Amino acid sequence: MNVADLTERIDSLLPQTQCTRCGYAACRPYAQAVAQGEAQINRCPPGGPDVIAALAALLGRSELPLDPTCGSAQPATVAFIDSSACIGCARCLPACPVDAILGAQHFLHTVLARECNGCELCLAACPVDCIAMQQRPPGQEAPDGSANRARVERHRERDARVARERELLLTERKRAAQLLPHQ
Repeated sequence: MNVADLTERIDSLLPQTQCTRCGYAACRPYAQAVAQGEAQINRCPPGGPDVIAALAALLGRSELPLDPTCGSAQPATVAFIDSSACIGCARCLPACPVDAILGAQHFLHTVLARECNGCELCLAACPVDCIAMQQRPPGQEAPDGSANRARVERHRERDARVARERELLLTERKRAAQLLPHQ
């Protein structure tokens, strides 16, 4: 199996939380590093022992304990925003790779619990520490890898579209400025 196909299969086994705890920017780069033999199979805390076992089976390797430098396996969590402390800065919005946080600049924010994958990336983005991770209630499952992957792709597509629109606007403004008579 070539590296691209192996990367795809490894990536499909990962939880797609994009949490970066493995030391890579997202699940796909980690999958590629594993496929190329540059990373061990035990660096995914959200996947925990189940993902390690699946990767070991796929790659014909021995299972390893979760690398403690990446974190520990925890029960599924969900972000919660304390509305009395939220200042509406909106820094948590771009940090969320699955767009599970609803809000806008100068307004209170809230988390869509059914969409939150528990990645914890919003925690560092919040300047007032009004976001906390809570264990999911019994019966409330975290989104699976395919749901996370679809939401991450939509997030990336939106970011790319916004960047293109911003670039077009800037180009138009520069062109308009050049057409103005110089004084």
